[in-house]
This record gives sequence, structure tokens and C-alpha cells, in this order.
Amino acid sequence: MQPFSRLCVAAAATLALCATASAAEPYAAIGAPGVMLGIAQPLSDTVTLRADLATIGTRDKTGTQQGIDYKGNYKSNRTGLFADWFVSGGFRLTGGVTLNDTKFDLTAFGDGTPIKIGNTSYPTTPADRFVANIKFPSTTPYIGIGWGHKMGNSGWGFVADLGASIGKATVTTRVEGPLLSQVSQADMDRETQELRDGVGKVRALPQLSIGVSYQF
Repeated sequence: MQPFSRLCVAAAATLALCATASAAEPYAAIGAPGVMLGIAQPLSDTVTLRADLATIGTRDKTGTQQGIDYKGNYKSNRTGLFADWFVSGGFRLTGGVTLNDTKFDLTAFGDGTPIKIGNTSYPTTPADRFVANIKFPSTTPYIGIGWGHKMGNSGWGFVADLGASIGKATVTTRVEGPLLSQVSQADMDRETQELRDGVGKVRALPQLSIGVSYQF
């Protein structure tokens, strides 16, 4: 079993354990990072523990950029383990950790149109590919603010979260087909660094979600 899968199993076990408690509060939300299901377990008037699973599944996109056909594939699944500290009424501060399976793969297809890699334009054939893989860290700290999940609010409730999983994505690139023997390492390094410089500006995965809960 892969490490991320084991973490998801552990989180699911946590959800099941929380659900057995009398004050457990299941909840559902939507937004970033997708559709979310979770369990909150109030410990006191000021502290609640939570675990949830969120996903947008897999998204594909195709298009043309500067005459080059490309295909993009985006995947995002997340498990979150959180502690909420209520500071005023239902308003809370939240900290925790998220276990992420979030990546973006971009493939440019050759069709005879030159493709620029680094500082050089290279001729292509239908067998050529330029591939870039962008992956967010598998484990990241989370900080945020929110509303809801406070002990004593039995019945239906409103929940909202604004925060971020903090971490920097990694970038790898490669070429396939006849292009592999043509592209210089210097151009590949330069192209990879340009992508890293762009992706490096994104240092967090945001959460902005709203939903409903039910406290027994």
C-alpha cells in the first residue's frame, strides 16, 4: 500500500472512531479544495478536533499554445486533521496538517511545429513530447480561521473555513521521442528553472469552503 493510501486509511479510521462518540458532528462542505466530508469531535467549550476528506477528482484540459498542442491533467485529493480553538462565539482559529495527493501534469505534443525549450527552437515530429510534472508536498501544515463546530450547538449548523496548506511544489521535466537526442541539457535546465520560478510563487494550497453540520 502506498504511503498516501496508508495515511488515508488512518484518517478514515479516525473519522470512524470520532463518529462513535456521543457529541460527534458529521459535516459536509464544498469549495476549495473540492467536495468535503468530515467528522468533528468537540472536547470542550473552546477546543474541537476534526478530520475530513476532500477531493476534486481528476480534471483534463486540452488546447493549443503558440501553435503547440498540449494536454493538461490536474488531480487533487486531501485528508485533513485539525484542531479548532474558539476565541469568540462560533469564531475559531484552526491549525493542523493536510495529507495531499495534488499534482499537475502538462504534455506538449509535437506535430512538425517548432517548440522552444530554453533559448532554442527545436523541430518536432508527431512522436515528440515535452512533459512537465508539478507536484505539491504530500504533507503540509495548515493554518486558518473559521466558523462552526462549537460544542453545545445541537442540531443543524453552518460551517465555513478560510485557510491554507503551506508548502512549495516541485517541478520536473523531460522530453520523449526523437527530440530527446536533440535538446541540450543547458536548454532543459533553463526551461525547468523558468517553470520552477513561476511555480515557486505559489507556496500554499488555499481552502475556502462553506457547508453544513449536524451535532447530536
